[in-house]
Amino acid sequence: MNAQQLVDERGDLWLALAPLWLDREPSERDFADMVEEIQRHDMTLKELEWMFRLELAPVMSRHQLSIASEWREYDDHKLMKQLVSHNLRLTGWRRKSWALFSGLTTMMVRHRWHELMQRVLVARGERPF
Repeated sequence: MNAQQLVDERGDLWLALAPLWLDREPSERDFADMVEEIQRHDMTLKELEWMFRLELAPVMSRHQLSIASEWREYDDHKLMKQLVSHNLRLTGWRRKSWALFSGLTTMMVRHRWHELMQRVLVARGERPF
């Protein structure tokens, strides 16, 4: 997959989910926007979980942990470049390595992700867990 395909297939979803890592709790509007964007993609909860763990968390957690980084908001263009670069390299041992460490990279936003998945289930007419 090339960079343009990644942006076309995942870009809007990645940017919609970026507020999970901001230095504030997502607002009702943020959650609504995330659910709406997730609904546009035909992904199972399991596929969403792995996208969260492997495609987003390794990049986003670096912003969250960086002292120099501003994490009250993101520059969408710069963030997209970082996400595309990461995902183009996400093969073989890198994929396995990030899968192994995904608990650490998702730890600080896991409660937000859980809340989002509850809302996705409700939007899909399924019973929340």
